[in-house]
Amino acid sequence: MSAKTTQQPIIVCKDVHKWFGDFHALRGVSMEVQRGEVIVIFGPSGSGKSTFIRTINRLEEHQRGDITVDGIELSHDVRNIEKIREETGMVFQQFNLFPHLTVLQNITLAPMWVRKWSKQRAEEKAMELLKRVGIPEQAGKYPGQLSGGQQQRVAIARALAMEPKIMLFDEPTSALDPEMIKEVLDVMIELAKTGMTMLVVTHEMGFARSVADRMFFFDKGEIVESGTPEAIFKKPKEDRTKLFLSQILHH
Repeated sequence: MSAKTTQQPIIVCKDVHKWFGDFHALRGVSMEVQRGEVIVIFGPSGSGKSTFIRTINRLEEHQRGDITVDGIELSHDVRNIEKIREETGMVFQQFNLFPHLTVLQNITLAPMWVRKWSKQRAEEKAMELLKRVGIPEQAGKYPGQLSGGQQQRVAIARALAMEPKIMLFDEPTSALDPEMIKEVLDVMIELAKTGMTMLVVTHEMGFARSVADRMFFFDKGEIVESGTPEAIFKKPKEDRTKLFLSQILHH
């Protein structure tokens, strides 16, 4: 295979628009993400960044433009949507764990239902992932017995249990107490090093600086600026980027 054929981007968004009633939430967003790239999306609240990553697995439906994930176009075809959701793990601000299921059951549910794995295989995978996120001893507990940081690490393990090709993170640390943020970011940094394709909406600029390949600054539903962390932190071109960075880096 030539280099060109292997360099097919895993996510292609072209001129994506989204309205909520009269509110134009995404105004022509275009982005290509290569396999194994770690992308950080940042910007003020209401800038469309969460809406944008939620369009990638069709949690939000875009009204104009094209989105293709791993060669599958996101259309109204439900089979395409299901296929894309199987390939994209998602981690939210709120952990969304099932409170009545143990940690282990939370992680094994989807692989057994969707991937049709045996209970044994699913549990082995779940324990391996709990070790990876540093909490194998919590397997038999219920989410309510865990700290927020532990719950979020379970949520990451749960998403990874489906063996996705892409991981989407929507402000994964913003609901956590400060002392728990690092334990979650550390898991994400480890994951980034394995070559997982990741799109992360976050204000954690230390994380962006250490693992992002590229950063995208969103404001008012548009990509205002993008570049490597080095370029974004040292030489931002746009005034809006400079202003936003000065606000979040110096508070």
